Amino acid sequence: LKLDDGILHGEATAPKLENATLKAELGNAAWKVLHTMMAKFPDRPTEEDSDALKSYIHLFARLYPCGDCARHFQKLLKKFPPQVSSRSNAAAWACHVHNEVNKRLKKDVFDCSKIGEFYDCGCAEDEPGKSKDGFTKLELEKEG
Repeated sequence: LKLDDGILHGEATAPKLENATLKAELGNAAWKVLHTMMAKFPDRPTEEDSDALKSYIHLFARLYPCGDCARHFQKLLKKFPPQVSSRSNAAAWACHVHNEVNKRLKKDVFDCSKIGEFYDCGCAEDEPGKSKDGFTKLELEKEG
């Protein structure tokens, strides 16, 4: 399944989410899913893995059930395209864009060098030779 640009980069589908409590709960849950997904992404992904994650991130932004949040995230994706060449790059990218959101919302930023510990799902050892601390030294790298 190859998704065309209109599907991946179309307008956000949801209206504005007025309920502040629901918006905050949704945001916390969404970040947990996104960061945990990055923690499970392969260290050496195939091209198909990388394409799948990149597509997921763009669709996540488009379909996010808070329209304003979705539009803000889509703008961030244009400024900071997803980095999907490795687990550490994906995790660093997600932490960086999360911190961009936190800055805009006047929240504390997270120390991205600790992201691997914070979102350790307890499942990093299910592949032989994989290190649980495989991304304790994260740096945002430019892809491509």
